[in-house]
Parts: sequence; structure tokens; C-alpha cells
Amino acid sequence: MSILLVTSSPRGNASHSTHIATELAEKLVAADPSNKLVVRDLVANPLPHIDPDYATGIYTPAEARSPRQAEVVGVSDAVLDELFAADTVILATGFINFNISSTLKSWVDHVARSGKTFAYGENGPKGLVTGKKVYIVLASGGIYSEGAAVQMDHAVPYLRSVLGFMGMTDVEVIRIEGVGMGPDAVKAALAKASAKVDAVVDGSHQIAAAA
Repeated sequence: MSILLVTSSPRGNASHSTHIATELAEKLVAADPSNKLVVRDLVANPLPHIDPDYATGIYTPAEARSPRQAEVVGVSDAVLDELFAADTVILATGFINFNISSTLKSWVDHVARSGKTFAYGENGPKGLVTGKKVYIVLASGGIYSEGAAVQMDHAVPYLRSVLGFMGMTDVEVIRIEGVGMGPDAVKAALAKASAKVDAVVDGSHQIAAAA
């Protein structure tokens, strides 16, 4: 199995989403050493935000692209190759202004390409990225999975929508929430997320053993 880990938090080693997402990826590899892990750190190596050269380049034949168009489309092609090669995708992000990080949004913009990850036909749009398991690891200062603040969570609904549009409908969410409510809350949130990671890894191992 090939695992793609995409991290996007600007908090470096202090990032809760990166910590839990990395824990999940490493435990999946440890459970089956034949698993391959590919890491894309969107902070260490940020993707360029889409610009006119990208917007025109993706619809221009390769041989007719300008050097700049070829460069930015090549970046997009590289992240697409990583996505298609992965069996499992782990997306890690902090909850920033009620949504995902802008760095992760750039990744979405590079992989959501007509004719590559989705296509339009007589019956409407069709996702072309299928057969993948996706985990969203989301860290937030408050509680957004329940209660009055649920309506402010635009991160999970957005990711579920755009991933589903591309064909990735098997999506599971691991939250690290309430980390802005003090040290005890952080400890509890991380423990709960780690327990969820262990359950995911155990379930994945059982499925693999039965295959």
C-alpha cells in the first residue's frame, strides 16, 4: 500500500495536526513494513497559488506551452502523480479562520483538474480518483464537531465536497479539537486523537489480514 501524507500547518513541530497525521502514517507503515510512505510538506515546499500561467497552461498542449506555463503545470502534474499513486491519503490541517489552511487549498487547486481528476459527461461531473481511503486530520482551538459552533466548520464540509467531486468518497475525520482551552484540554484532545489513530490502524491491519 502506498500512503500519501500531506501536511500544511505553519506551526512546525508545535503543530497538533502534523503530529497526529504523522503518527497515523508511521503506525500504518509499522503495521505493514511493505507499505510505502510519501510525504508532501506544504510549508517546507509550498505550492504556488494558481495564476494566469497555470490557468491557461493546463488547457494548452504541452508542446505549445511557454516556459512558465510548463513549469507551473509540471508542479501540478507532480502532485497529481503522488495522488494517483496513493492507496491511502492523509490530509493534515489546522482550522484557520473556520476553514483549511491556504497551503492545503493550493494543493486542492493543483489536483482538482478537469480531465485529470474529474470530467464532465452527459450525466454531469464524474470523479476520476477512485478506490482511495482518505483521512482528514484537523486541529482546532474550539469544539466544532458538536454544539452551536458546528455551523462555523467550513473545513470538513468543504474537503468532503471537493474530495467527493474528484471521486474520493471514503473519507474519515480525526479531530484534535479544543486545543485552545488550556493544557488539560490539549492533553485530552491529543489522547483522544491518538486512540482514534490506533483504532484506524487496527482496523486497517484486520482488513489487510483478511484480504
